[in-house]
Amino acid sequence: MSVSEAGRTFARPAAYTDETRLHEALALLRRESPVHRVEVPGYTPFWAVTRHADVLEIERDHTLWLSAPRPLLRTADLDAALETRRARGTALRSIVHMDDPEHRVLRAVGADWFRPKAMRVLEARVRELARLQVDRMAEYGGACDFARQVAVHYPLYVILTLLGLPESDFPRMLRLTQELFGQHDEETGRGGGPQGHTSVLEDLFAYFHELTAQRRARPTGDLASEIANARIDGRPLDDNTAASYYILIATAGHDTTSSTIAGGLEALIRHPDQMRRLRDDPGLLPTAAEEMIRWVSPVKEFMRTASADTQVNGTPIRKGESVLLSYPSANRDEEVFADPFRFDVGRDPNRHLAFGSGVHYCLGAALARMEIRALFAELLPRLASVELDGEPVWTATTFVGGLKHLPIRHVMKDS
Repeated sequence: MSVSEAGRTFARPAAYTDETRLHEALALLRRESPVHRVEVPGYTPFWAVTRHADVLEIERDHTLWLSAPRPLLRTADLDAALETRRARGTALRSIVHMDDPEHRVLRAVGADWFRPKAMRVLEARVRELARLQVDRMAEYGGACDFARQVAVHYPLYVILTLLGLPESDFPRMLRLTQELFGQHDEETGRGGGPQGHTSVLEDLFAYFHELTAQRRARPTGDLASEIANARIDGRPLDDNTAASYYILIATAGHDTTSSTIAGGLEALIRHPDQMRRLRDDPGLLPTAAEEMIRWVSPVKEFMRTASADTQVNGTPIRKGESVLLSYPSANRDEEVFADPFRFDVGRDPNRHLAFGSGVHYCLGAALARMEIRALFAELLPRLASVELDGEPVWTATTFVGGLKHLPIRHVMKDS
């Protein structure tokens, strides 16, 4: 594989379905071209940043490196379609898309719901939902697709419970989330290119506009009510800003965690010594959860745009040029992680960047950690045995994703 071929990996959704080849490409770039110019037909050129130190430096300087106007990698056609929506005032525009001071003010609207005090209140419900999912797993008769039948449902139930959505709407939210993040995947995407992606957003906006109206008319004390009735400088959020907030929480808040849970179990199956170690010492669950997050890195990239001429690791970047921050690469950086391709449930320190850093640090990081710990705390003591029952399959993506199929055979101690 040449350096140029490795660079084109970032614009190939199918590249993320082959973990071995993906990491070969990323390792090559870290060694030979850590700040690499990528020019691929159909995409506006960008610089791929693959080393941990460089990603961290960019994320911590939010005045030089801006989220707007290009917060993530998209085709030029999709960028154009979304620019049209922005001009009309109908585009998805969440805190991911914003910079300070607007970002700081809007982030504060939901921040209290993800602080430690709120997490302690939610913990009992998270544990209950984890137990219900493991109970369901026990009913599958010794075989299931863990990714589709367990991992995707559990964090979805948690986050939509937090928002206060009715359980009857959960299947709809699951489908729309998979269509949104799996737009490049033949199985999960809606298809239709930019128009298909836009139609998914329109369906999400329609749902959450209705929710906003309901919560403004009858607040119910949940996170959805908090967002619907928030005021900034004395004015309520406009409907699209409120809907964008919901979409961020309802989609990113569960898809990333489900990918980590599925990928975490797959890693334990492939590393039975670490499975035994974690069973023998449940006190390792906090570090094991961090290692699962590092290992999976469910968010593949975010992008930043230079607000002035600068350089990254000696490479000149002009004002207005964009960089892609590769989290799977940063989280395997040999300069930061001892033996980075070894799955180690006791890894400490573990300075992964899967949640980002700086002002855009993941709002739901504490909740994700709690969900992962709770699920494996419930699952591992009840598993007598577990093994793969076929080949795992990854989602084709360039943004968020992980395993979409994890066929397993298992024996539960209570079955």
